[in-house]
Amino acid sequence: MAETRRRFEQDFRDGAVRLVRETGKPIAQVARDLGIKDGTLANWVNIDRRRRQDGADDGLGEDEKAELARLRRENAELRMRCDVLKRSLALWVEDSMGR
Repeated sequence: MAETRRRFEQDFRDGAVRLVRETGKPIAQVARDLGIKDGTLANWVNIDRRRRQDGADDGLGEDEKAELARLRRENAELRMRCDVLKRSLALWVEDSMGR
């Protein structure tokens, strides 16, 4: 017999995670109160914790994160171009010196 999965709205997920985070109640108790499996809520809490550790605490908005990523790519490209120019100059000097 196939298992049917329940779908939960993102607002519900966020609210459940917020209950665990703000009340300090155990995940199992909050899950029982909400009528969901504790493993499901534990997954949501872990995802939220990882998301918070991966950069939500840096205070950057989505636009700022996108700009930062763009600037990092641009910086890497400019470094590569600078390195190519340095090598080209070194080869040119070496060639003009007759070596």
